[in-house]
Amino acid sequence: QVQLVESGGGLVQAGGSLRLSCAASGRAFSTYGLAWFRQAPGKEREFVASVSGSGDTTYYADSVKGRFTISRDNAKNTVYLQMNSLKPEDTAVYYCGGSRYGTGPLAYYGYWGQGTQVTVSS
Repeated sequence: QVQLVESGGGLVQAGGSLRLSCAASGRAFSTYGLAWFRQAPGKEREFVASVSGSGDTTYYADSVKGRFTISRDNAKNTVYLQMNSLKPEDTAVYYCGGSRYGTGPLAYYGYWGQGTQVTVSS
């Protein structure tokens, strides 16, 4: 079991950058796969990126590949999402989730943070 708290969201212009953080508390943090999801107004929550417990394996949605980088620091119990070249369509509430089994986009993420708002203006 793990508790997750996101931070780092804000308002930026298109082309700008943000770095989101998700701080975790709980045992066996390094055994959990971590992912970032986002939910735009009027849309369903969608997968953005994920990282394995060791940090060696990552997955990205096609829409963010090459622009976003997910990473984790197990010593700090924190997962990050570096977002570069932001676009207005990246505007959403971003959530981090934890998976006990698996890491990919279709894994079951049973632990969630409260979300952090990212707004990208054109």
